[in-house]
Amino acid sequence: MQNELSQKETSRRGSGFDTKGKRSSVSSVRFIAVTGILSAAAFVLQLIELPIPMLMPPFIKFDFSDLPALIGSFALGPVCGIFIELIKNIFHTMVSGSFGVGELSNFILGGVFVGVAGIIYRYNRTKNGAIIGAMVGALVMALMSYPSNLFIVYPVYYNFMPKATILAAYQAIIPQIKSIEMSLLCFNVPFTLVKGLIDVAVTFLLYKHLSPILKGTRG
Repeated sequence: MQNELSQKETSRRGSGFDTKGKRSSVSSVRFIAVTGILSAAAFVLQLIELPIPMLMPPFIKFDFSDLPALIGSFALGPVCGIFIELIKNIFHTMVSGSFGVGELSNFILGGVFVGVAGIIYRYNRTKNGAIIGAMVGALVMALMSYPSNLFIVYPVYYNFMPKATILAAYQAIIPQIKSIEMSLLCFNVPFTLVKGLIDVAVTFLLYKHLSPILKGTRG
């Protein structure tokens, strides 16, 4: 009798382990699948660049490529969002002419954005937690855009476009601009913040509908 009870107990434990293992396996497959799908969407959106005439120089354009990464970060965690940012930029290097520099900056800024938002939401899984996380993420991304452009992106671009030419593009909009540093503070930082906030707004419009599908909880 004691042996039979021990065998049943062992069987129950084994069954529970198998179930947990299957759930873990399904979760891993879903993580990979969702990350891949959202990365593809982010890559396509990164190709659709919208110029902002009279407000920004022609080489600065708007896109929604951070949107899938932010959705992924909320749905499956910050690691998912950062992976999406990485994958989309790896593919974008194959079709762009920025020699990977623009993509590196885009990955740094996007990774900070969705990473911060996802981490804050992870510890406060409420609507307010998501809003706070997304807002803080957008703000940190905007602040990071200054050193990223000043020390990473623009020094490389000076090899292909003279510094004076880049500055002149800013001065065509605001003649009082006297330096690249001032240009970044007046144009790039606010632009990056607004871009992030637009992604946040669209995310909150879509997330409620997409979340059950991404998490596999749709009935």
